Amino acid sequence: MEKPTNNRRISDLMVNNNQEILSIYFTAGYPNLEDTMKVASHLQHSGADLIEIGIPYSDPVADGPTIQESNQKALENGMNLELLMSQLKSNTDLGIPIILMGYFNPILQYGVERFCADCQQRSIEALIIPDLPVQEYLEHYQPIFEQHGLHNIFLITPQTSEERIRWIDENSKSFIYAVSDASITGAKKGISDEQEAYFERLQSMKLKHPFLIGFGISDGPTFSLACKHAKGAIIGSAFINVLREATDLEPAIHQFVQSVKNH
Repeated sequence: MEKPTNNRRISDLMVNNNQEILSIYFTAGYPNLEDTMKVASHLQHSGADLIEIGIPYSDPVADGPTIQESNQKALENGMNLELLMSQLKSNTDLGIPIILMGYFNPILQYGVERFCADCQQRSIEALIIPDLPVQEYLEHYQPIFEQHGLHNIFLITPQTSEERIRWIDENSKSFIYAVSDASITGAKKGISDEQEAYFERLQSMKLKHPFLIGFGISDGPTFSLACKHAKGAIIGSAFINVLREATDLEPAIHQFVQSVKNH
């Protein structure tokens, strides 16, 4: 069996980093086909801690209109999984970890074992696949993922029972993705009392693995509030808006990341 060669940068980040961890999501091939690694590089140099690159898909059911639109544009640009893997060959130049996030159908069509092997060769450490049930992953795909040094990041929501959260915690590796509410992704104004109560409930459970909060985190204030309860937070739609409106990617990305981290 091929031994995993990936660095454990995500695990180290979760264990050793006492700062608020900022993870930024964007869609591969957006706003332009060849922008994927440029955006990733600008994020690193601007101070992001983690990068989530979305694999464009025609029916991203968990995502709101902003990310749906970026998926559609990326597909129109000609982005696909083959091309993304080609672009990611330069990932070795990046010092911060990259997570791939996407739906299972394109991965299945690509070939799960081939996909995992290609991720390993490109120093990808983890995957987020919202529509792959945890039980199905554990029964059918976990050995393939682990053979190639890949963590599968599981999602929980305010509706997830304590029993299931603890089961997910037992089967997690680096961190848990805590969806802030049960709706679709998208930048929202502020965090509700109900959401904060959910974050406090997760804190009180004293899980083995840290959690990052996603969905509805859009700026410095929402990021700071999320980080009072979690190891960090994930921003997606608000950053896609930055990419859509930017006339020059590098300063726009730098300004956004700094505005979030230095609030």
